[in-house]
Amino acid sequence: MSIDRFPVGQEMDVSYPDFQVSLTLLSTSQLKFEIKEGPFARTEVVDIQVVPLGNSIFAVSWQEQNGATVTNVQDHDRGLVHSYATLPSGQFMRLTGTVAVTRPADVVFDDRPRRNKALVLEAMTSLFQRHDASAVRRLYAPDYVQHNPNIAQGRDALEALVAGLSNTVWYEPGLAVAQGDLVAIHGRIRGWAEAPQVVVDVFRIKGGKLAEHWDVLQNEEPSTAALGGIAMFDPEEGTPRSRP
Repeated sequence: MSIDRFPVGQEMDVSYPDFQVSLTLLSTSQLKFEIKEGPFARTEVVDIQVVPLGNSIFAVSWQEQNGATVTNVQDHDRGLVHSYATLPSGQFMRLTGTVAVTRPADVVFDDRPRRNKALVLEAMTSLFQRHDASAVRRLYAPDYVQHNPNIAQGRDALEALVAGLSNTVWYEPGLAVAQGDLVAIHGRIRGWAEAPQVVVDVFRIKGGKLAEHWDVLQNEEPSTAALGGIAMFDPEEGTPRSRP
């Protein structure tokens, strides 16, 4: 993650338990904060240091005119700001606030689609190529929701399913598309049913883990030359060179 991904120009309201602050990210070296009400009410432009931590997370630190020092861990994917402040009195505060963006950044970067596709690919190959049941705890959310009526709900049920898979089960990933917190992946699975099946799996990602799943499966049919001879699935379909 580069500092170039810091969302310069973004304006946002951060709601903490006891007060709200408006932040304007003026540059990678300055921000403006405004607290309209309460004992901390004031407006100030401060010099900041920004350190990228990865996955749209930045550590932003500054010192205010009254001597207070603040470090914000801004998580722009999850819409959270974790704040750590030492006041002039010596009081130390730890706060977590939710973010409402009131003006988008001058240049919008969203790295979630790439990361989410990588997460889905890791999950599908871990479970249905390597049959690694231990990957379920690492990759799937504790409250995982399953929309396939033939598979029981929850992470425990998925873990048990993977642990009991036949050695004949083998998954081949193909084209994957992602937007926001959703990923759809086209693939082929052998050994799941009597015939190879072509499947589209759709996942919703929350907090860096797979939180919800839908799928549609169809038995693979041979291509028909009279109709153009294009196969239902090609493991190279996701590579740029194979696209028309």
